Amino acid sequence: SPTISFEYFFTSLTILLNPKEGIRQLLKDSFMVELVEGTRKLRHVFLFTDLLLCAKLKKQIGGKNQQYDCKWYIPLTELTFQGPEEMEPLTIPQVPDEELDAIKVKISHLRSEIQREKRANKGSKVIDRLRKKLSEQESLLLLTSPSMPLRLFNKNGKSYSFLISSDYERSEWREIIREQQQKCVKTPSLTSMELQILTSSCLKLQTVHSIPLSLNKEEDESSGLYGFLNVIVHSASGLKQSLNLYCTLEVDSFGFFLNKAKTRVYRYTTEPKWNEEFEIELEGSQTLRLLCYEKSYNRTKLNKEDADSTDRIIGKGQILLDPQILQGKDWQRTVIPMNGIEVKLSMKFTSREFSLKRMPSEKPMGVFGVKISTVTKRERSKVPYIVRQCLEEIERRGMEEVGIYRVSGVATDIQALKTAFDTNNKDVSVMMSEMDVNAIAGTLKLYFRELPEPLFTDELYPNFAGGITLTDSVAKESCMLNLLLSLPEPNLVTFLFLLDHLKRVAEKESINKMSLHNLATVFGPTLLRPAEKDSKIPSNPTQPISMGDSWSLEVMAQ
Repeated sequence: SPTISFEYFFTSLTILLNPKEGIRQLLKDSFMVELVEGTRKLRHVFLFTDLLLCAKLKKQIGGKNQQYDCKWYIPLTELTFQGPEEMEPLTIPQVPDEELDAIKVKISHLRSEIQREKRANKGSKVIDRLRKKLSEQESLLLLTSPSMPLRLFNKNGKSYSFLISSDYERSEWREIIREQQQKCVKTPSLTSMELQILTSSCLKLQTVHSIPLSLNKEEDESSGLYGFLNVIVHSASGLKQSLNLYCTLEVDSFGFFLNKAKTRVYRYTTEPKWNEEFEIELEGSQTLRLLCYEKSYNRTKLNKEDADSTDRIIGKGQILLDPQILQGKDWQRTVIPMNGIEVKLSMKFTSREFSLKRMPSEKPMGVFGVKISTVTKRERSKVPYIVRQCLEEIERRGMEEVGIYRVSGVATDIQALKTAFDTNNKDVSVMMSEMDVNAIAGTLKLYFRELPEPLFTDELYPNFAGGITLTDSVAKESCMLNLLLSLPEPNLVTFLFLLDHLKRVAEKESINKMSLHNLATVFGPTLLRPAEKDSKIPSNPTQPISMGDSWSLEVMAQ
């Protein structure tokens, strides 16, 4: 405030913030989404040694500097994660996946444009304008993406709700707050003047300056890895007591982390040996996160903190996906330390241009990598046996599996099923009944991915790609249906058989979290992506990292 003298401001700021006095330091800050009366609001949250402050960035008017406006604060001694017994469940407004993907397409376009302008050495004004647009779209994505609740309660009865994109981040906030609560003592309430000074100081103190949270590379808007990451989760050591344990793997895409794989539960042990391999698709990813959970089998014990999981995180860690280290063909062994526990992993990366090769099979009597018309003719069927068997098993016990088709199956199980189908093993249905349903879904996706040409054929791919860009909805529908009916009969019948199944999966979206749009994201590239000679692969294979955005756009079109 202009009425405060500089000396007074400086003295107050020193008292409020001087760590030597042991009074107040900033521990963590982040952009977060607050849920206010059912509406998503973008906030900047600051955790100090004695309080949590939630602020909003004021709109800049004229040439004024940015300023924060304090929305609320809670002293840490008054903060709890446990709500009252009769607490109302939280209703989270969901943004349709189509809207989220439309934002991602805009972000990809803008990043490509910035790269183009840089190469053309255009003036900085053009690039600044594009960067501003990019920042707006990234803010919108941050506002609309997260849907995992983090609820905070003030002992005076008030409650606040944030939405976070991953369990890893949610547990980070809980841990650091709880840790600090052990150390801090009750402090007097802030006067309005002290609150104003503290809020003003946030601009200087903030450590997170921009959105999205994990991208923001000034000179390279399209950093990250594109392709497939194979991860083997070997074992964990250092546990003090026997527990039922499983791990999940998260990777980032467009600055947000998604759960991509889950190991089986290893029952009651201090040394779990999972030795499970997963294939994870990377979309501009930079970080792999691993969370270790204790499985709770007590259905009556509800977790009041997040209402959606009774399983307890006992450790978590992350590793940067370094392109230089991962470019080799060999497996890279690594250890992720977490809270005294160590988890052993191996990783191998295949960049997108190599993973795109549809290689014809060398086994003429197999089914993987063999033309669909050859297989249906041999089997005297309209739909390949492998497709019928996989869909039947998923319909039997996988329709309510959360993330079915999105969450990776164990690679060794998928390879075992592939071999069984290729050798016409009579026990294949018994094998399937004993396997995790995600491995069966993974086998089906692998079958379509390894067809020597896509189900929608190389010949028709340019027409499908053109059809999707039509703006007139009637013309688009007519064009797509005509193209579909132009497919060879085995391709068409198999696609309709699959589509009928996917429609039933999407009908259970409230349970399995797989909308038609989510399923399209998984199956689009698998069914449409042309063989290598027809896809837009750069001729120089030494640059798999920098081609991200044109790939993102092609994948989204598929």
